[in-house]
Formats: sequence, structure tokens, C-alpha cells
Amino acid sequence: MLSPADITVIAPHFKRRLSGVTSTVIQLVPAQSRHGRGIATLGPGLPDHLPKMRWRQLPALWRAPKGAPVRVWHARRNNEMLFGIVLRDVFRMPLKLLFTSAAQRRHTGYTRWLISKMDAVVATSARSGSFLLVPHTVIRHGVDTELFHPGEDVSDTIAATGLPGRHLVGCFGRVRHQKGTDLFVRAMIELLPEFPDWTAVISGRVTAEHQGFADRLKADIAAAGLSSRIVFLGEVDDIKPWYRRLSLYVAPSRNEGFGLTPLESMASGTAAVTSDAGAYAEMIVENATGKVVPAGNYEALRDAIRVYLASPAAAEEAGRVSRQHVLDNFALENEVGGLEKVYDRLLGHDKATP
Repeated sequence: MLSPADITVIAPHFKRRLSGVTSTVIQLVPAQSRHGRGIATLGPGLPDHLPKMRWRQLPALWRAPKGAPVRVWHARRNNEMLFGIVLRDVFRMPLKLLFTSAAQRRHTGYTRWLISKMDAVVATSARSGSFLLVPHTVIRHGVDTELFHPGEDVSDTIAATGLPGRHLVGCFGRVRHQKGTDLFVRAMIELLPEFPDWTAVISGRVTAEHQGFADRLKADIAAAGLSSRIVFLGEVDDIKPWYRRLSLYVAPSRNEGFGLTPLESMASGTAAVTSDAGAYAEMIVENATGKVVPAGNYEALRDAIRVYLASPAAAEEAGRVSRQHVLDNFALENEVGGLEKVYDRLLGHDKATP
């Protein structure tokens, strides 16, 4: 555990359940630590290997860290922004507040008020930045290209799964209407009878609120006689091997914040078909790494998927190009470097004009 004196950046995480923000923190914080940044998380729902500070250590924040007059409180949610404002403005702790915004919509009045109190704001894409009414820096998310990498042996193929067919197409993430899981299932019910070499897998949490939605999808699959070829994996302990086993990844979200899963798939050497929700359109090189279709447009999604199911060789080539595209444009190191510049400016280590 880091001494509070060595912590210059705090990454609060005020949510227990896995989310896109959680995935970002899990990948990003260790990389920032490897670069020598004294960074610690605060809150539940994160794995034990991340550097953490405890709630009982909060009084130590009244004292500045070594080598800087303040610390950075890097919030990613409304409740984290509010807590930072209380610490800085009510308890007078020496903090600079930073917010990362991934929202692809107009913010509520409450959120706009919180954002107005920040010392700096980062947008995860040009699109999310377009909804901000304050000066901001665009720093796109990246992925760890060592953790997410192409397959290396038979354990990274469909043969290791016991599932039928020669090729896998997958859709990962929470199972709900927002994520477009129903659009994927509908496309698979229509397409798989035409392409017997393909099997579909779906992985992700089904909350009690969305259990009925998932049950209806499974009933539709059973009625089509495709229960052995459209398989719900549930939540898996390690999703990375499943990316490597895929020949095609589909992200059919109706709306999204940023959305890391296409980058994770592409880093794994897998072609991607996505909607234009979130930052997906900024990730995909049309007809090179995959295809982008309008969010919620079932016919366009189905037809884009069909291209790759009809030509596994095209999917393989797109996967190869995808890997290099992520290495060149979305490596996690790029995000780390961008944030370091923002941190240094807030900590007073960079006297350049923002």
C-alpha cells in the first residue's frame, strides 16, 4: 500500500458492479503506476492487485504530497465529482479536481454544475467533447496490447471450447436492450442457418432487472432450434481468451459512453462490426478493420455481419489489420501519456499555458 505522502493522484471508484469505467480503471491505473505515477484507487469493486488507499487515510489528504502543493482527484462519475468538491471546498483539502467525460449526450443541469466546478476536464472522444460546455482535452481510451493480443495456440481457438463449427462470432457486455443484445440474437437466428460453420457466443452480466429480457432471447433461440449454436456464456472469469477465439466481434449498442470492447477485440486480432454509438465510429476503419452501422438499424447490422460470415478470409484479414490499427492509434500508453500531461499541469509541474 502506498504511503499517502507518495500519492499524487487519487482515482475514486464509487461503484461495486463491473462497468466500462471499471474496465478502464483496471487497465489504466497499473500502467500509470509502472510509469512512476503515485496513483491509488479509493472505493469498492476493484481487484486486489490495484494500488489502493483506505477510507481511514482520508485525513492524510489535508497534507500535501511529496514534491507537489496539491493532489489530483480524478473523477469519472457524478458522485465522485461531488465527493471531490466536498473534500476541496468544504474540508479545504489541497486537491485539484479532474473529470473524465465519456457521455454521448447533453448533460443534465446537475452534471453541468458539477463539471463547472472541476479544475480540468478530459473527453474520451471528439463526440463526447462536443457535449461539453467547458474547455477540455480529448484523450481517447486505449487498451493494453500485451493483455489483449492475437491467439497463440490451440487454447485460443474454437476447438478449445467444445462448441460446434469452425468460426466464432461474439457479442460481449451486459445483456440488455441498451447494448443491443436482441439485435445480435435476431441477426444470428436469421444468418446462422445460412452459414453452418459459424457459432455465436454471448457473454455478460444479466441483472435481475433484465432477466426477463434475457429469458425472451433464449426462448427465441430455442424456438429457432439454435440453442447449441447461439450460446450464453454468462459472466466469465477471463474474457481475454474468448476475444482471441473469435473470428468476428459485434458491438450492436443502441447507446454507449465510450465502449472499450471493440478495441479489446481488435487488439486481439479480431474484426469488428459495430453500431455508431459511443466512440465506435472513431475506432473502426470502414472496410479495413470492420464496419460501422447506424445504432438501432437491424438490417444494416445484419448485412454488415453477413459480409464476414460469408468470407472468413475477409474476417481474418480485417483482424490482422485491426491489431496494427490499435497498436498505432489506441495503445494504452497513448492514454497514459496524455493524462500525465494533464496531471503535471494540475500539479504545477508544467508551467506551459493550458
